[in-house]
Amino acid sequence: MSERLTMSLYNAQQAHQAIKTAWHHAKGWLTAGDTRLTLEIRPEKRSDAENRMLHSMLGHISKTHEWAGKKHSIDVWKRLLTAAWCRATGEPVELLPALDGNGVDIVFKKTSQLSRKECADLIEFIFAWSADNGIELPHMD
Repeated sequence: MSERLTMSLYNAQQAHQAIKTAWHHAKGWLTAGDTRLTLEIRPEKRSDAENRMLHSMLGHISKTHEWAGKKHSIDVWKRLLTAAWCRATGEPVELLPALDGNGVDIVFKKTSQLSRKECADLIEFIFAWSADNGIELPHMD
């Protein structure tokens, strides 16, 4: 038995056929014994190309731009820009007391959980933010 069945759904007719195929596999696994399954249908997450572009942009910004008087890592820039994008789009960003009592932590959506549309929106936000802050991003594929 295969451990996982993953299918992309891109239109109603194809999705209907894919769900029938999924049912065929699920029925076999369920009737074979003591197996429990999880069915998840969700928007597609960002693509590898979008991930590479996002990290290329963040890498360039981290090498060429200072914030609060110093340069920061890609991870710090990802947090700063994602939090700014969340606020700009009305997504919740919480500032909570740190669990250890030392300072505060920002809690917001993780980029690994972004849909393709959300990732494209974040990338556009970073292009705009960079232009507004005099950061010339290199050509990105």
